[in-house]
Amino acid sequence: MKLDQIQKIAVVGAGTMGQGITQVSAMAGYQVLLYDIKPEMLDKAKAQITRQLDKGIERGKVTEA
Repeated sequence: MKLDQIQKIAVVGAGTMGQGITQVSAMAGYQVLLYDIKPEMLDKAKAQITRQLDKGIERGKVTEA
């Protein structure tokens, strides 16, 4: 399988590294599925990724798109 054929990425673990991988992959245009055995970790990851993206928008480093 070639890299240009990859459309979906699954990340296991919603800790710091999982959050980062999820964010970078989504920003690169991939559909990302984030999994963790603790549902509360998924909520924390979503909130953290949202904060990071909001900071990037404020600083002009990321667009809302």
